[in-house]
Amino acid sequence: MSECRACTRREFLAAGTVAAVGVFLAACGGDGESATGPSKVNLTVTLASFPALGAVGGIAQVTTSGTPIAVVRATASSYRAFSMACPHQGTTISISGTGFRCPNHGATFNGNGAWTGGERTSGLFEFTVASNTTAGTITITS
Repeated sequence: MSECRACTRREFLAAGTVAAVGVFLAACGGDGESATGPSKVNLTVTLASFPALGAVGGIAQVTTSGTPIAVVRATASSYRAFSMACPHQGTTISISGTGFRCPNHGATFNGNGAWTGGERTSGLFEFTVASNTTAGTITITS
């Protein structure tokens, strides 16, 4: 904030509020996430490289630059992909059994990405997934 030799109480409080909001927004952004999800993802995954995806309900973390992604085998022929950034503060969540858990504040999510307990927050950001059964791949996009 610039010098405030002649600022009123109202101007001082307004400047302080703007600064506090800026700090809050910077703290909540984490891991390149925005309110609508990760910036840009276009990733092709070879399913044979992730044995956990061999069974319905299996979950595997796939690697991409900047955005940790979890792939869930939803049915015999469909997959879902979720950002592994907790929607609360952007902490990278862990795969825990058939769902996910945030190590920072204990938020838990099921294999469908829905919040199930712990720190109250929204569900996980879901990516678009397209399957190519001939090639044995899925393509994840945002």
